[in-house]
Amino acid sequence: MRAAIFISVLLVGGLMGCASRQGILRLEHQEEAVYEHPLEEVWPAVRTWVRDGGFHYREDAANFVLQTEWREEFPGSTVAGYWHRYTLIGKREGPARSRVWIIRSSRSPDGAPVYDVKQPEWEVSRLPDPSHEGLPGGALRLEEFDVRTPGDEPRLRFVPQQSVAGIVLSTDSVGATGELLRGARDFGMEWVMKERITPGLDARKQGQEGRALAATKQEPGNVSFECGMPIIGLTGKAAKGQVMLLGELHGTREVPRFVALSACQVASRGIPVTVGLEMPVENQERVRRFIASAGTEHDRALLMESPFWRSPYPDGRSSEAVAQLLEQLRWLRAQGLDVEVFVFDHPQLQGEVREAAMARSVLSQVEAGPERFFLISTGNVHPRTRPGLPWDLGYRPMGYMLARGVPSLVSLDVAFDSGTAWICSVGETLECGERSTKGQDNGDRYFVSFFDQPSEAGFHGVFYVGAVSASPPAVRSGSARAIDSK
Repeated sequence: MRAAIFISVLLVGGLMGCASRQGILRLEHQEEAVYEHPLEEVWPAVRTWVRDGGFHYREDAANFVLQTEWREEFPGSTVAGYWHRYTLIGKREGPARSRVWIIRSSRSPDGAPVYDVKQPEWEVSRLPDPSHEGLPGGALRLEEFDVRTPGDEPRLRFVPQQSVAGIVLSTDSVGATGELLRGARDFGMEWVMKERITPGLDARKQGQEGRALAATKQEPGNVSFECGMPIIGLTGKAAKGQVMLLGELHGTREVPRFVALSACQVASRGIPVTVGLEMPVENQERVRRFIASAGTEHDRALLMESPFWRSPYPDGRSSEAVAQLLEQLRWLRAQGLDVEVFVFDHPQLQGEVREAAMARSVLSQVEAGPERFFLISTGNVHPRTRPGLPWDLGYRPMGYMLARGVPSLVSLDVAFDSGTAWICSVGETLECGERSTKGQDNGDRYFVSFFDQPSEAGFHGVFYVGAVSASPPAVRSGSARAIDSK
């Protein structure tokens, strides 16, 4: 086990928020959803879509503004999730065209506002066009809005503003003061809504009322899931039969959350998802039982009684965030989403022998699930698709071995802003603990970015998780209280 940890340790010195190594980031093109219908016809369908999604809301119908209540990610799970609310604003584009903005405001589990507003580094061609006065157009823009909501939630009244940089939702209560929240345009949700309600609008326009009702009727068992702010660039790459390797930095809170949100966002689109984790294969049956369980204290105790969670060298793979990730994946499956989990590490082996064993474990899962999307998280030595490491130019990693037999494989290196991680470092002894990590600030939004050509290590792009924060071992932090009490 200790030998396996050393590879992760030796790479820590090279992890510097890898997005900067490949120059300009190329982000997914995001366009606005425009309706070829008057706003007066679109708005009732918008209201129905929100209501069918299970939201409670308040509305200023005269000004085409609707605001939902706060909704938690993975509600009902034992993991405290982020909270989100949505403000929908209808905008006329002419007598027969309209748009509906969806602005997402977010809070962290401890209630602090989350500002999804810092922009990534743009290509020159993606800089905002001054002629649009800041309005989102063909290029990707992370807009910032001010949303004021009072603590007692009185009736909503929209006060139109001339500036597109600030939208203020105030109340008609004299002297009411509200808490300032910031949000970001949720282009992904805008398109999901448009694709859902447009068939009914088109049918009504053609006078086919029966078909309109059928087009807008919710399918039995259809459930709305809160999967967090859409990960930029993920949607176009997540498909059945696709294998995505994530070369991660162990010991952060953000990478496991990226995996959980990715699984939720992909599975909720009807694509079966299989998540692979770098845990010893001896834990496979234990993980399988937990994912299929009700998630009780006893179920968690059975999961975490494994020696894996009590390693003398906790390098981040047995972190609190990883334990929370397993709970979130269990919750998604309990809601009826097609989510599976497997583990593939062989820590008793070393070097290329270990890489080959890991590759075989992953390949067996991929071959057994050709219609699934695979999201596989592992330390960023293993997913390299080209041979060679700084200390062994002929070294053949797991990713190199897999790429030869899996044409659909893409490998992404981790990118992050500076922060901390729970890392094992080599001195006179191997010591594990919270360490500072240096990265590059590319904003707050999670995103996936692909290079024009693979990097020297064989990475096809990066996945970015913002500023990182250390996640301590699960057992030490109390995630295994059910075990300790027995």
